[in-house]
Amino acid sequence: MAGHVQDRWFTTETGPDGKPRKVKSERYGSGLRYRARYVGPDGTEKSKSFPDRQKRLADQWLAHIEADMARGQYIDPRAARTTFQQYAERWVATQGADPNTQASMESQLRLHAFPYLGARPLGSFQPAHIRDWVQQLQANGVRGSYARTIYSNVRAALSAAVDDGHLPRNPCAARSVRPPTVDTKRVTPWTAERLFAVRAAMPERYQAMVDLGGGCGLRQGEILGVAVDAIDFDADTLHVVQQLKLSRSKPVFAPPKGGKLRDVPLPGPVADALRAHMKQFPPVGITLPWKVAGGPMVTKRLIFTGPRGGHVWRTSLNEEAWKPALASAGVISVPAAGTPHAESRENGMHAVRHFYASVLLDAGENIKALAEYLGHSDPGLTLRVYAHLMPSSQERTRKAIEHTYEIQGHGN
Repeated sequence: MAGHVQDRWFTTETGPDGKPRKVKSERYGSGLRYRARYVGPDGTEKSKSFPDRQKRLADQWLAHIEADMARGQYIDPRAARTTFQQYAERWVATQGADPNTQASMESQLRLHAFPYLGARPLGSFQPAHIRDWVQQLQANGVRGSYARTIYSNVRAALSAAVDDGHLPRNPCAARSVRPPTVDTKRVTPWTAERLFAVRAAMPERYQAMVDLGGGCGLRQGEILGVAVDAIDFDADTLHVVQQLKLSRSKPVFAPPKGGKLRDVPLPGPVADALRAHMKQFPPVGITLPWKVAGGPMVTKRLIFTGPRGGHVWRTSLNEEAWKPALASAGVISVPAAGTPHAESRENGMHAVRHFYASVLLDAGENIKALAEYLGHSDPGLTLRVYAHLMPSSQERTRKAIEHTYEIQGHGN
């Protein structure tokens, strides 16, 4: 790199004797005196100015630039001045093909990252800034998996900024930085008695939802989006190909979570419940955008609809049907008159999905098959969530030996 420090208070000209000499320039005595100049890797000239009596600092700055280039750690000063918010907003726009996921990331950064990190230039980031921000998240009550997701988005944006030459290293990668903690709670599955008690307490038009969750392992959005053509009574199979969800607060049809289309065994009792439901509450054609608000319109004959014939709103279902059913079944307390039901995340509609997983594992189903039925992309996730529900080797041994003895007539 050909760099040099220019003294802008003096110019060099040839004297009467033919030798070069310094003379005062028009800028003499005003403005910053020294300008360190160099040509960057992109072929353009870069510079930084310093005041009078600071030539040593100009030389040091230029030397650091040269050393960074030699080590391959050079960062364009203009790129380093880009703020985190300026960069992250552009970065989010390039993330993934799912506009709903993109909208969620935008919202998380806007609410929980930009107010604390947004104005900071990328080149100034230090691990301490991330540590302080994580602490602030916790102080604001943003915790658990939600906080971890926000942190992951910030870390990913900073990693991209490193790749794009805005800062030399990701401050989140420092050993002193710890992501928000996530308390790992073991899933405690419902008993069959509780499942059927809640089912009986649900309004009749929603009771078969419990069957689809507890008998087929569907998520709530998948239950709300089940259409007539997804049910193959002849093959005893349920095709999980869509869900009903919100895109920027607007209802849409979309593929299941992670785009994981799957076929799930349809048990006889669940098939019977669906037939009875459709006879009492005939399916209704519902027209909604596909994937995103403003997407192409599609019409599906939904199994579950609201009392007025439209699609079921998740919030209304939870507040007006699910929580009252939980209270009626004794799962949560009955609220005082005029007060809302208590929050009970572990007893949301996801609880019937956990029930499904526990029944299959207790029956000896393997993790790989269970992951496929649940729509998990990684069986490792299924194992982490449900491993404690699998029968132990000691229990399997006892049952195997007891069964052998019973066959031979040596049982008690």
